[in-house]
Amino acid sequence: MAHLLGGESLRLEFATTVVFESVTVGVSEGDRIGVVGRNGDGKTSLLRLLSGRLAPDAGRVTVRGGVRIGVLEQDDVLDPSLTVGAAVVGDRPEHEWAGDARVRDVLAGLVADLPWDAAVGTLSGGERRRVALAALLAGEHDVLVLDEPTNHLDLQAITWLAAHLEGRWPAGAGGLLVVTHDRWFLDEVCTTTWEVHDGVVEPFEGGYAAYVLQRVERDRMAAAAEARRQNLLRKELAWLRRGAPARTSKPRFRIEAANALIADVPPLRNPTELARLATARLGKDVVDLVDVSVTFDGAEGPREVLRGVTWLLGPGERTGILGANGAGKSTLLGLITGAVAPTSGRVKRGKTVRVAALSQDLAELADVADERVTDVVARYRTTYRAGAGRDARDLTPGQLLERLGFTAAQLATPVRDLSGGQRRRLQLLLTLLEEPNVLVLDEPTNDMDTDMLAAIEDLLDTWPGTLVVVSHDRYLLERVTDQQYAILDGRLRHVPGGVDEYLRLVARLAQERAEERAERAGSRGPDGADGADAADGARPASSAAERRAARKELAAVERRLSRLTAELADLDRAMTEHDPTDHVGLVALAERRDALAAQVAELEDRWLALAEAAD
Repeated sequence: MAHLLGGESLRLEFATTVVFESVTVGVSEGDRIGVVGRNGDGKTSLLRLLSGRLAPDAGRVTVRGGVRIGVLEQDDVLDPSLTVGAAVVGDRPEHEWAGDARVRDVLAGLVADLPWDAAVGTLSGGERRRVALAALLAGEHDVLVLDEPTNHLDLQAITWLAAHLEGRWPAGAGGLLVVTHDRWFLDEVCTTTWEVHDGVVEPFEGGYAAYVLQRVERDRMAAAAEARRQNLLRKELAWLRRGAPARTSKPRFRIEAANALIADVPPLRNPTELARLATARLGKDVVDLVDVSVTFDGAEGPREVLRGVTWLLGPGERTGILGANGAGKSTLLGLITGAVAPTSGRVKRGKTVRVAALSQDLAELADVADERVTDVVARYRTTYRAGAGRDARDLTPGQLLERLGFTAAQLATPVRDLSGGQRRRLQLLLTLLEEPNVLVLDEPTNDMDTDMLAAIEDLLDTWPGTLVVVSHDRYLLERVTDQQYAILDGRLRHVPGGVDEYLRLVARLAQERAEERAERAGSRGPDGADGADAADGARPASSAAERRAARKELAAVERRLSRLTAELADLDRAMTEHDPTDHVGLVALAERRDALAAQVAELEDRWLALAEAAD
């Protein structure tokens, strides 16, 4: 494969640390490379070096003649005075860009909902990010360098972006370098993974899943080698310590060999480990939303964000909330936490419920920005009980922070000087220290590296309370939640098929709206034949692939049905054993049973449809 760009013997040093030491990497035609690593280890610096945005202290970067490099940086570099149209297509004549199928696809995938003549300065941060990405993808580039391209994108946009990058160049052409914390996106797009750590760049074949498998094998082999080295070390140290008087008579080469073993102890990688903290007891009633609607006053009049939502959140449930940006996900979380009052309907919370929420904006840290990290944590208690049973032990604030990945130097750092990922970790820790039994997470993966995400998922796997997660990170949602709900047109809908079913619903809804608009405009008949043809073209061509997907979803639905059926039986038993004079309690149980029975009926319908599709 032809060489596109690369770096040879790159060295980069900042005021307090050496980021890279003699790093050599290259990008060839057809490479699709995902860059992973801990926050602060140099992922963004590597992209900036290779794209020419940053000069190395030593070594050189080479670019093949004529290669066009397009870069998406994390910083907002758009001119706020430009319109959306001018920012995306520049001064190109309309007939030129409108006749380009790739440009039309980019516009439809990223900025279709934005006013073409709106000034960039009037847009939100997420909208500006989409405009910047659209402007980059609308151009002609041989290499794309993308730094966190999925930030502020919803699930539909992330899915579109993955498909666009997969089909942007012919096989064996073009080059892609991408830094992202979205593991699903890495698996979908990348064929090679670079891990940046400890001043080096280590390549792995395949996407994120293949990288994890290879890294586990690498660590296993390293652990075996270290165990052998430690065994030899113990023998040599025992030999050295056999009596001080005889030490001078021992052969010098044996002493030097033992000292070399001692000096060769490798530095510990910064381990990221979260402690499992105590959780307050949770009763049978958690949070019930009954026929809730929420309306906000806007510039164009009242806007109904949620309408007629009924949702009985039970103890121990692990739920993911899906929806486009602006659909009302954060509003729904606000109803659970009490931050948002319903316009109509009622919200009922159990007496023992203690809700803690992890917000998107790090607002909890604003009041402690000037304080040291250890002082902030010590404000809660001087010791913390972590783990359970035999593994339970008391930890100081410093020990707890170190288990969360903070180094000794960072413990004395003011909160304002922490990186985005470090502040996010501290925010999560402070949330857990409140010892809630209902945990609400709104986009918890922002600014976190893949190692930290894996640690959070490990924590959430063992979380004993009720969990509600809003995230566009498909990998996280599918890993830590058992069920998903979607907000569509202001209503909350259970999606037994998870993210795949949600994406199908969104596509079908968009198609129906397009057909309605076309019918009103008189441009097509009532059957919407053109729309049906377009929908057929969007479906996978392979019926075998459809059957495999149906069988996979069918298995998930069967597992969910089994669990819900068992819960229904438990409720029936509880109603039978309940005090018949407690009418209020019986009504609450009956409401919960009706909601559960509705879920079972919906799942059974879905099971029948999938069983037919899988045959």
